Amino acid sequence: MSSGYTIRIENSLTAIAPESWNRLSGASKDLNTIYNPFVSHAFLSSLEESGSATAKSGWMGHHLLMEDGERRLVGAMPCYLKNHSQGEYVFDHGWADAFERAGGRYYPKLQCSVPFTPATGPRLLALEDDKADFVRMALAHGLKDVTRELGVSSAHVTFVAESDLPVFEAESYLHRTDQQFHFINEGYADHEAFLETLSSRKRKDLRKERRTALQDGISIDWLTGRDLTEAIWDQFFAFYMDTGSRKWGRPYLTRKFYSLIGERMADDILLIMARRNGRYIAGAINFIGGDTLYGRHWGCVEDHPFLHFEVCYHQAIDFALEKKLARVEAGAQGEHKLARGYLPVTTHSMHHIAHADLRRAIEDYLERERQDVEQMGEILSEHSPFRKGERQD
Repeated sequence: MSSGYTIRIENSLTAIAPESWNRLSGASKDLNTIYNPFVSHAFLSSLEESGSATAKSGWMGHHLLMEDGERRLVGAMPCYLKNHSQGEYVFDHGWADAFERAGGRYYPKLQCSVPFTPATGPRLLALEDDKADFVRMALAHGLKDVTRELGVSSAHVTFVAESDLPVFEAESYLHRTDQQFHFINEGYADHEAFLETLSSRKRKDLRKERRTALQDGISIDWLTGRDLTEAIWDQFFAFYMDTGSRKWGRPYLTRKFYSLIGERMADDILLIMARRNGRYIAGAINFIGGDTLYGRHWGCVEDHPFLHFEVCYHQAIDFALEKKLARVEAGAQGEHKLARGYLPVTTHSMHHIAHADLRRAIEDYLERERQDVEQMGEILSEHSPFRKGERQD
């Protein structure tokens, strides 16, 4: 690369100094940027070191690193070489099937994302200096070069921050959209103030739902920082394994992963745990970003009406309001979130398809899909629980 910069591939985060990686935009709490815990060295390296995201599980580290003439890290993309499409939450199985029926080879492919994490965030990580725009453009272009050099079918950048979209568009990546449901904090003093913005029927329904969830002597604890002991992780992992095994067949994350993040980023984690008869029976893990609470996994060992909604959605709103966070992102899918004040928000992915005929077919499909996503968002917004004129964005 010109100007003394080079782009290279690194297979493991452990080979990269945490302080160098965390100086990049979005990965550090110390910079004047919005901290995203999922692109931090602590989170990504924990996925690798725990055996959750490794070559054995089909996530072979292929991280793009951009360095200046002094070998200083100035930009990066968390990237993986993959032989399947599991754990991504942006579904391209149909693309793979069609290409392979036509005689092509879709796998392996390159995946720029945070494994098993459907949360929007920066994917073009750069030092925030006067070279940042240049670095981001070089990374987006460099990913295409790596795709060609490896001879793989495609490169997929999922849950892309809106600020990164113009960079990928300038490099002719294909744009895909989808929908999630987020709670937006409009400066509510507390949960009751939020409920007052809802229609009277929805307000009554949610109050009843919360009372029902906590009957049978159930109480809720918020655990973070030093509260996250190994005994607590043992209990939460049992919830995760029980629910994950039934939902996905094979849970993605190992027990060691939780120990590692507990050591490295305990202050960025919130466990919302439900207790009954002196023991925990359910819980949800959340990650605390600079302005966002990210809800991730839920699990339980006892079934109680509405407890899932209380632990995953209502309590998350309570925490966000208390800590004055701007939003709650409650993960992928789930129209049931709408009735609980989580409104449809468009998510974005960008795709580089090497094969010309496959690219044309996908480009045509995505144009129609984007229209469908936009129309669905409008329909869902019309059925929000807010009073007319309160929150219809």
